Amino acid sequence: MGRACCAAPFNGNVLVNLAAHHPALAFAPELLLRAQGIRVAFFDVDGVLTDGGLYISAEGETLKRFHTLDGHGLKLLARAGIVPCVISGRDSAPLRLRLRALGVQHLRLGTEDKRPAAEALLAELGLDWSQAAAMGDDWPHLPVMQRAAFACAPPQAHAEVLAVAHHVTQAAAGAGAGREFCDLLLVAGGHYRRLLDEVLA
Repeated sequence: MGRACCAAPFNGNVLVNLAAHHPALAFAPELLLRAQGIRVAFFDVDGVLTDGGLYISAEGETLKRFHTLDGHGLKLLARAGIVPCVISGRDSAPLRLRLRALGVQHLRLGTEDKRPAAEALLAELGLDWSQAAAMGDDWPHLPVMQRAAFACAPPQAHAEVLAVAHHVTQAAAGAGAGREFCDLLLVAGGHYRRLLDEVLA
């Protein structure tokens, strides 16, 4: 006697409804509550959107390595109405090229004084600290992170930064930490499922 087959014959009614996919990503409820109401997210570059390493050529040009997960996260934030802003102590043509490709319009580069830069961006956007989130990894970022409603850091950040962060990412800097921060804000704001469904529709 032949073995019975457990698979149903193929027909159009058996197709999986991808739009009904349940998101696999989840964060602690108290974390999401803390991150609600965010309208602007401040990012550092070195040690947050990169691994913190600097590659310097014989001509003195500084090269950086970016991760595509982080880049897509910045795009998703903008689509959700959360403005991504970049504040960095360094400025370079490759950095400007990368940010332009990601559509990041609000930036302050070549400044070590992060707080005034963030306050200028908030004023420009008509927002305040209660609507801001920030991600950094070292002392210069502390004034912004302490004032923001929600602060995040990658696991390799300095101890003082880890101490003030509401969330320390599982992903490393330059390897998806920025995307984890973005995803958390998207889930907290109720945007994540909608954006995922748009991809799967």
